[in-house]
Amino acid sequence: MSLRIPWWEPQVGGEERELLEQVLASNFLNNGEFTTRFENQLAQRLGCRHVVAVTSGTAALFLALAAGGVGPNDEVIVPDLTFIATANAVRLAGATPVLVDIDPRTLNLDPESMQRAITTRTRAVIPVHLSGRGAPMAEIQQLARAHDLFVIEDAAEALGSQQNGQYLGTIGHAGCLSFSPNKTITTGQGGAVLTNDDQLNQRLRELKDQGRPVRGTGGDDLHPSLGFNFKLTNLQAAIGIAQLGRLDERIARLRRTYHLYAEQLNGVAGITLPGFGEGEVPQWVDALSPRRDELVRYLSANGIDCRRFWFPLHTQPPYRQADEGFPHAMSASAQGVWLPSAFTLSDADVMTVGACVRACLQR
Repeated sequence: MSLRIPWWEPQVGGEERELLEQVLASNFLNNGEFTTRFENQLAQRLGCRHVVAVTSGTAALFLALAAGGVGPNDEVIVPDLTFIATANAVRLAGATPVLVDIDPRTLNLDPESMQRAITTRTRAVIPVHLSGRGAPMAEIQQLARAHDLFVIEDAAEALGSQQNGQYLGTIGHAGCLSFSPNKTITTGQGGAVLTNDDQLNQRLRELKDQGRPVRGTGGDDLHPSLGFNFKLTNLQAAIGIAQLGRLDERIARLRRTYHLYAEQLNGVAGITLPGFGEGEVPQWVDALSPRRDELVRYLSANGIDCRRFWFPLHTQPPYRQADEGFPHAMSASAQGVWLPSAFTLSDADVMTVGACVRACLQR
């Protein structure tokens, strides 16, 4: 059966085309005016001093690590249950990711596991805000201050989520966003680093543009420090600007989708929703079920797409470790599924999914 209810799908329209035509008419396709506009609009929306737009969420994590001085011989604490890009960015910086278990209630980094993992080589920690649900930043920040650790929030799935009135991604030394096609706003591929630190902002801009402190000509520019090429182009930024204009309505839809699922699945045996707190935006609606694989097959047979959780990082060949230290990540990975969460879903779509979930689990 062909799928009729998607797990996720991006959406573009006339606003994107209009802004893209303006970029094409300018004949300046590289990082430029539109990129700066996109950065400024994001900074204003999220209440932070600086936004540095880059090529991907992975690049944002790498650049944040490098700008914070993280490199060879350093260790960086990473939750075991996250997309592998979080750990790969640590490797790209030349450091070693140290995997720790998660809190089984929130599926985010467990502060007690973090504390046990800190050594004399620990330089940074990357809390991941899973599905838009905030990691316990107050506890993480307290541990980080006690051990002089650099805090980089992986907020790739948390655009618009708040914790105690502050946007996720703006609490630590730096925060990283992703604009891949399965995010609330997309630029095709792209990302951003958020920071309130002026010096960190300057180093990020050097690192993303071949070490140049200001935008150059490509000719007789000064390159006083090492840098690379991680620039977001005007073409991508134009799409991002248009998408950002629809952020509020998309957030409202995502929240409504979660609440509809919560109402339909409340009390249904065999499935639980970790849920979301006040101010948090459900990037994707995650659920845990000991009958997860059966449920996925049933939904697929009824034309409904969904996505199983990632395998824990410690089970992947580049980061292979024994299972014993990660019981909660192992359990969540085996039971976790993201239900259809696209902001393009209608109430009727969500109700159909809920009815199918109930039908499967009540058999």
